[in-house]
Amino acid sequence: MEIIELDHITKSYGNHIAVDHLSLQVPQGSIYGFIGPNGSGKTTTIRMIMNILYPDSGDIWLFGNKHSGSYFDRVGYLPEERGLYRKMKVRELISFYGELKHVKKPSKEADFWLEKFDLIKWAGKKVDTLSKGMSQKVQFIISIINRPEIIILDEPFSGLDPVNAEIIKEVILELRRDGSTILFSTHDMSVAEKMCDFIFMIYKGKKVLDGTLDSIQKKYGLDTIRIQSEGGVNILDGIPGIEKINDFGQGQEIKVNKEVDNQDILSAIMRKTKVMKFEIASPSLNDIFIRIARPEKDEHHE
Repeated sequence: MEIIELDHITKSYGNHIAVDHLSLQVPQGSIYGFIGPNGSGKTTTIRMIMNILYPDSGDIWLFGNKHSGSYFDRVGYLPEERGLYRKMKVRELISFYGELKHVKKPSKEADFWLEKFDLIKWAGKKVDTLSKGMSQKVQFIISIINRPEIIILDEPFSGLDPVNAEIIKEVILELRRDGSTILFSTHDMSVAEKMCDFIFMIYKGKKVLDGTLDSIQKKYGLDTIRIQSEGGVNILDGIPGIEKINDFGQGQEIKVNKEVDNQDILSAIMRKTKVMKFEIASPSLNDIFIRIARPEKDEHHE
């Protein structure tokens, strides 16, 4: 069952088409990753799902029914632009939102999450005394305190240190195991690869990817070589068959011409330097993202 469905939705601002006839189906109980460059239409789409913005055309369905504000007690939302009542104390604020969302024991639930996120000692402090990272944790708690059936998170890991990003990841997975459906946007392709059942990419308002990571990578085939060598990126110059190099400093991802034998490329590299790693693979999600979002920037090596 599709718990969220978008049917050819369009949204324009003047002459700018932010979202262009976009269709999307989010299966119940899945983690759905929403990726795309800045300005691609991700946040506009999320705001339309949340009824903050209204599409110019097309339909949105939640829980199998036409879009309606009456369903929003069953939806949790972490917006891209964070906002809290800064003069309230942390526990009072979380309890207040728990009451608004009809949590049976909001104070007890607040204490559970404060403990989970190591915020107990800040419970009696005003929100405006919190760091950016702690404020984000409080905002996340508010968005999921009633353990909603749908949880929509706009860049939930942005600005968090690795420890707190790991805690939020664990909570997302726990909520999914308990039956929640998670849709989140992210610029971190490694997070999307590791966590998401399905990945959706929007570019210039249009859908360009939609499916499992495996199905997306299969469309591109085994056209990528991951290599580590003593010679580094410079050793790759002038080798026939290399179409694009993505340099990571300690290693490189190479896009190769499909007409070229990978073993010929390996032999050419080994004639120049010692090779520590040589792996033939499908492109990573990060590489696919860059190919779509920066095609004019691709560096070709003939």
